[in-house]
Amino acid sequence: MSAQTYLAYDYPLLSVFWSMLLFFLWIMWFVLLFRVVVDIFRDDDMSGWAKAGWLVLTVLLPFLGVFVYVIARGKNMGRRETAQARAQQEEFNTYIRETAAGGRNSSVDELAKLSEIRSRGDITDEEFRKAKDLVLTGHGPAEHSGLTSRTTHR
Repeated sequence: MSAQTYLAYDYPLLSVFWSMLLFFLWIMWFVLLFRVVVDIFRDDDMSGWAKAGWLVLTVLLPFLGVFVYVIARGKNMGRRETAQARAQQEEFNTYIRETAAGGRNSSVDELAKLSEIRSRGDITDEEFRKAKDLVLTGHGPAEHSGLTSRTTHR
């Protein structure tokens, strides 16, 4: 048995700890590097030349570039990320409000429909007045009042 074999006890526990620590530090380094690159592109206050300069610095001298960027502009990185998260949340909320309200008609649309139905003679003036009151008080659109589906027999 001249070949050297490595068993589990040949790699002590402290070496496992240091290996894991170095691995996690390496992963954290890449996370920081990508966050800096994303922040460079996210910043609207920086000109194109400044963005190009920071990118060249972080690509050619990654450790120095990232550390200088974090020292020089790190304070506002969190603010820009928070502002972007708020803007995305506001866009999402606006989209939800518009989508949810898309199925409902406004009271002006409802009144126009009621007026058209009354002018055709499908509902009486009394039914129009009741439906108009329902629409204006916000108790529901005219379709739910049951008045628009009725036709008067002549």
